[in-house]
Amino acid sequence: MTGDHEVAAFGRCEGPARVTCVVDGDTFWYRGLKIRIADINAPELGHPSCADEARLAEGATRRLTDLLNAGPFTLAVEGRETDRYGRALRVVLRGGRSLGEVLEREGLAEHWHGRRGDWCEI
Repeated sequence: MTGDHEVAAFGRCEGPARVTCVVDGDTFWYRGLKIRIADINAPELGHPSCADEARLAEGATRRLTDLLNAGPFTLAVEGRETDRYGRALRVVLRGGRSLGEVLEREGLAEHWHGRRGDWCEI
């Protein structure tokens, strides 16, 4: 038993009412709380800077949705609790392993270094 207790059915966020859904590859809503995954940065889905970023953002969004739906997980605070936009900062873990690291290994996210990377120079 892993101790992971959070679970829900996630889909893509649509419309103004957001309770449990995925915004993009590093942001989702869970039970009415907007969460920014603290250990990664994923390409922007809403306003991509180039076609490569748009393609990667779509893939990251789909993959995060699949990962969240794959079973129970834990939301851990590591550092600050919220970002400057008021989003909850959490590391998403399953069995003690970061789901953000899965996205990194698959080339759909980068480790968070305090600033956005450039997805158009890949």
